[in-house]
Amino acid sequence: MANVRIALAQIDTCVGDLEANTQAVLEWSRRAAAAGADLVAFPEMTVTGYPIEDLALRASFRRGAEAALQATAALLEAEGLGGLVVVVGSVGEELRSAPDGSPARPTNQAVVLHHGQVQARYDKHHLPNYGVFDEYRIFAAGTRACVLEVCGRRVGLVICEDIWQDGGPVAAMDDADIALLVVINGSPFEEGKGHLRTELAARRAHEVGAPVAYVNMVGGQDDLVFDGGSFVVGADGTLLARAPQFVEHLLMWDLADDAQPPARGELAPELEVDEEIYRAVQTGLAGYIRKNGFRSVVLGLSGGIDSALVAAISADAIGGSHVVGVSMPSRYSSEHSKDDAADLAKRLGADYRIQPIKPMVDVFEAELGLEGVAAENLQARVRGVILMGLSNAEGHLVLATGNKSELAVGYSTIYGDAVGGYAPLKDVDKSRVWALARWRNNAALDAGELPPIPESSITKPPSAELRPDQVDQDSLPPYDLLDEVLDAYVENAEGRAELLARGFDPEIVEKVLSLVDRAEWKRRQYPLGPKVTGLAFGRDRRLPITSLWREP
Repeated sequence: MANVRIALAQIDTCVGDLEANTQAVLEWSRRAAAAGADLVAFPEMTVTGYPIEDLALRASFRRGAEAALQATAALLEAEGLGGLVVVVGSVGEELRSAPDGSPARPTNQAVVLHHGQVQARYDKHHLPNYGVFDEYRIFAAGTRACVLEVCGRRVGLVICEDIWQDGGPVAAMDDADIALLVVINGSPFEEGKGHLRTELAARRAHEVGAPVAYVNMVGGQDDLVFDGGSFVVGADGTLLARAPQFVEHLLMWDLADDAQPPARGELAPELEVDEEIYRAVQTGLAGYIRKNGFRSVVLGLSGGIDSALVAAISADAIGGSHVVGVSMPSRYSSEHSKDDAADLAKRLGADYRIQPIKPMVDVFEAELGLEGVAAENLQARVRGVILMGLSNAEGHLVLATGNKSELAVGYSTIYGDAVGGYAPLKDVDKSRVWALARWRNNAALDAGELPPIPESSITKPPSAELRPDQVDQDSLPPYDLLDEVLDAYVENAEGRAELLARGFDPEIVEKVLSLVDRAEWKRRQYPLGPKVTGLAFGRDRRLPITSLWREP
């Protein structure tokens, strides 16, 4: 029996752009056919983009998706690609009644196109309802398994969460005598998740006694980042092929006859953790810029590490010439900070501007008589007004440069440095900010290039420079200690008793918990940013703003 050539097309789609998404299906199907593929699998919800959230509940959207799907099938046949088995994801047009009596809903569907027709449809069984997922509310669960015949071989088909839960359609494959299990996915990136995917797929491969081909989407969609990293594992759990992360890619692999040893394909190298997170943030930012019609970004350049890293990521995402960096010195801004900001902009090739804020701040202070924290916040708010003004006048996307540690404890000025349309470091703690900056500079040195971030921006003590000789550690614990406490309290949901049992200083525990609990209202108003950890502020962590609960 001849080998069956499988193509996994990890592509970048956009929610609602049915025309571009289906054009991508056609283009990558052509590539797969040219490479000799018998079957090409695309990610979850390819036609519609993912996640579609409440668009699923609009009948007009479902009709549009179905029409695009049918047109794609006809075009594949018209171009002579009808013999290629094409698996795409979409939303089911028909509503399905739920066994529990809840309102009828559409389905998350995998659709098989062959010879100009829809050959089969498979509805996702397990609908995730945790973390960033809300599928149980908008979709109805499928009940039937799906097995295809491809070149005389039996191929099982499931969708994403179906392999994360025991039982269901994967268990049904035990008796289906399949030669391959294909899984189409919209699995968002988070640190360490890649190994979990391959380990899980290896377990499922062992259960069904067949290789598992896992295709994942790539690109940024609002606060989610999809990293691709599609792969194939053998029936014994061996990794046989792997695509690179954070780029569109066609991974080819041959399903050999049972009498032959398993074929091996391309094995893209794994990324080191700092590079992986840097690329995730870069991908999320690039996707948000492009898919929302922006061509440039604007941000304040203070000379500090956060704005320097955001500027470097922006330059990598869209090119330095599309980055507008604005230095907005106050009476407290140090000369080295202003020099560092100018040096950074020169290294990146950014559009660098200087707009002193003292005249504007003086007017406000004369009229309002503000002192102390109110006067400090005024400086940040004037800077926010300047950035938003440039955005309105010139069409740039404003980037907020705060990091996860600052956001956790409310160390940002609402309507000041918190203004913006996107916050690249929202899910990156301060300790990781320094690590990413070091990685990026070292990557430049390894490539024989000038490091983009001035060394002094990395090494100097962080400061908001809102009063004389101010440093962050005047009001916060050292960041390495702060991040350790925040990781326990925020990401692992440990309470005061657990933190004290770990040996943290009681005064630090009291301070950090108080700051975190009081800042929920600020976090709700902060711009969205890319999720890169297991628990990001936003859809991952939903706490009431008005709450009198305090850790005992």
